[in-house]
Amino acid sequence: MTSMFHLRPETGEPIYLQLVRQIKHAVLTGTLERGAQLPSVRQLASTLVINPNTVVRAYRELEHAGMLEGVAGRGWFVSYVALRLRDEERRQRLEEYIDQLWVEGRALGYTTGDLAAVVSEALRDRAEAEREGRGR
Repeated sequence: MTSMFHLRPETGEPIYLQLVRQIKHAVLTGTLERGAQLPSVRQLASTLVINPNTVVRAYRELEHAGMLEGVAGRGWFVSYVALRLRDEERRQRLEEYIDQLWVEGRALGYTTGDLAAVVSEALRDRAEAEREGRGR
């Protein structure tokens, strides 16, 4: 499990935020399912060669967001509330990409209607490819 987390100190992004982002991603994609136990603070800190306080900070932030639950003496688990949060977070992440697409499309001279048509056509093509087993 711990091999799913990879830190890149050279990016300038704080280590605990990298960990938060990667754990969120694992929950949102279903790699970490509801009720799954995360590595202990010491285990993850040792594996990633970071300070245990950094892991605690990430876990607590995710607990505050409702994605993790800390159980005294047992460890950290993906929250059962995470499913609802997962749907909200997934929608929010998708909307961020849509916003980026809209800004880029408008900069290229597309109207909102033109963009909708391009996206619709692209999604139809991908759905067809999926049905034919050529999914991307």
